[in-house]
Amino acid sequence: MSKPTPVPIDSARLADLAIAAMRVAKFPMLASMDGDQPRVRPVSPVWTDRFTVYIANLRGYHKTQEIAANPKVELCYLDDRHDQVRITGVAEEVTDQALLQEIWDTNPLLRQYLGTIDNPALIVYRVRPERVRFMREWALDYHDVPVDEGK
Repeated sequence: MSKPTPVPIDSARLADLAIAAMRVAKFPMLASMDGDQPRVRPVSPVWTDRFTVYIANLRGYHKTQEIAANPKVELCYLDDRHDQVRITGVAEEVTDQALLQEIWDTNPLLRQYLGTIDNPALIVYRVRPERVRFMREWALDYHDVPVDEGK
């Protein structure tokens, strides 16, 4: 069987291709560190602003301790065509009440599950991207995506 030939990528469209793959994939995997042991789990973003991804979490979850100890994380989206978007960044707690309210108001599942925005178990992380990479299936070559393009 011959190796598939990847479709060429127009570098001017990298950000659009990456965002499209993120929309299709919906649920990325979040990698964090538990001491010297990497941990990976699926997460459900509650808000996305291009490559800045917001993730709701419960304070009692172990990943809260992991992120507190080392806020460097990576998100990996894999769409139905196996295109990948990897966002390397730093997770920080969102404290802006207006932003939290906007996230809360647009997420019925969050409201149903937690009942009130003042639920002390709720923590929302903003993953600030430091590097974004895109790869088409079979290309085996990552392309750096401009993080701040279009903002």
